[in-house]
Amino acid sequence: MNQMLAMRVFRSIAEAKGFSAAAERLDTTHSSVSRHLQQLESALGVRLINRNTRHMSLTAAGEGYYSACVDILDRVDAASQAAAREQERPSGLLRISAPLVVGTLELAHWLPAFQARYPDIWVDLSCSDPLVDLVADGFDVALRICGPLADSSLVARQLSVSPLVLVAAPAYVFKCGLPRSVAELNEHRLLTYGASAQWTLGNESGQSATLDCRSTFHTDTITALHACALAGGGIAAFTLATVKDDLLTGRLVRILPEHTLGERHYYALYPNARHLPAKVRAFVDYMAQYYQGRG
Repeated sequence: MNQMLAMRVFRSIAEAKGFSAAAERLDTTHSSVSRHLQQLESALGVRLINRNTRHMSLTAAGEGYYSACVDILDRVDAASQAAAREQERPSGLLRISAPLVVGTLELAHWLPAFQARYPDIWVDLSCSDPLVDLVADGFDVALRICGPLADSSLVARQLSVSPLVLVAAPAYVFKCGLPRSVAELNEHRLLTYGASAQWTLGNESGQSATLDCRSTFHTDTITALHACALAGGGIAAFTLATVKDDLLTGRLVRILPEHTLGERHYYALYPNARHLPAKVRAFVDYMAQYYQGRG
């Protein structure tokens, strides 16, 4: 027996004051209404309605059960409506995991406008480069910058693809000049990040060259790499999306602009696409729009 359905049938009988009227209200048959009531009375072990061929009335137990049904069903309906509204309206706490570069260099460009558009969403941002366990750690969505994403149990939406470019501060270029080829790069001060000390640069003609970098500065954080590049410390590689504003304002300039070091994919990851909360959908759509203009 579906007890919740049986309770709704009993409530309809009581309020419609008859089996036929209740069946019409519920868009079902008289026999179905009668069967649900019989199952409910059998499960409860008590008679809820006195009926004969002409009249029906609630028993004393039925009166009490009716009041309880109204309270329970109204609460269930209110909770369902609230959940539906929550699904439709972007609101509530949004827990985001993002790489350090997003939290330190890019957040100021997108967060204020996002929160202005969705004032009912409260952001809890955690910045770390390793991919977290979204479900176990309680995150709604993660942003990641990487190569093509391997198969994953997570839903992945690609936000943008951005080339990895070489840049330096104008002060460094003024002091040390511009390299004219990949081979000349090792005559310059090179700033590197992460585990690899190799740069593979390709051009639009499909030619590529690999350089074993003689790094004068190596770091495990993009923030430090960016600060060193802005200070005139040398030549570094960043995604175009990360340094786009620096290039537009002249804080950095492109080095060997006909070459790139491949590309990086910007992804939004979330646990399940089914019944995606409105707050997650709003954030992912917003970031897709934001990065579309930065790659």
